[in-house]
Amino acid sequence: MAHENENHTDVEKVKDTDHYKEQYYDDFVDKWDDLIDWDARAKGEGAFFIKLLKDFGKNKILDLATGTGYHSVTLMNAGFEVHSADGSAEMLYKASENGRKRGLVLRTIETDWRWLTRDIEERYDAVMCLGNSFTHLFAEPDRRKALAEFYAVLNHDGILIIDQRNYDNMLRAGYSSKHKYYYAGDRVKAEPVHISDELVIFEYAFPDTSSYKLNMYPLRKDYFCRLIQDAGFQTVTTYGDFQKDYDIKNTDFFIHVAEKE
Repeated sequence: MAHENENHTDVEKVKDTDHYKEQYYDDFVDKWDDLIDWDARAKGEGAFFIKLLKDFGKNKILDLATGTGYHSVTLMNAGFEVHSADGSAEMLYKASENGRKRGLVLRTIETDWRWLTRDIEERYDAVMCLGNSFTHLFAEPDRRKALAEFYAVLNHDGILIIDQRNYDNMLRAGYSSKHKYYYAGDRVKAEPVHISDELVIFEYAFPDTSSYKLNMYPLRKDYFCRLIQDAGFQTVTTYGDFQKDYDIKNTDFFIHVAEKE
């Protein structure tokens, strides 16, 4: 299945795990919070992650795709111990800045998911990888290596919380989104300019006429759950837009909770 803007150039169709580092420009990172909209995000997801972590009895959290810090700040304010990691130094700087504005000092770690245990010696009750971030990994060996590293930095009874867009629906019926939960900023236009089985390119257009693109691998839900289980996780529970019961055709995002037993 393919759909794309006819003016889109082949030069931009890069299917490479490390390409995201070139796409998160400083000025794009500066505008990222306009796309996220912290207040709208908080309203959309509520206390879902806080309740989930408390229900599992987890306190020490590794926020692996911290971005500009929304979840790290939210969890710290809720009393959790949080370490904030990202592959983008620019994102970590912005996250630290956002933390300082709210009276918090974030403990940040710049790292590549494929080599977490090289950079991180501590072990965690829970690892979180949110914001559709895992879809930056284009090669299956990279995906398997990253999940193995997530597993390795967890305590023996730890959990992984990881999300993804509903690419199944996107590949089947084209793109649609309520923009209620993720990327909820109402002044930013976010939509794909290319959709195919091996690549989705999202374009983010801002009110000042600037625009930026991110390349992503369209993970299918069942395939992703199999990868998670192959990494050693015993149980994978999936939520659709923060609900246990959901209509797969009307869901924007899946959140997978994987248990290490």
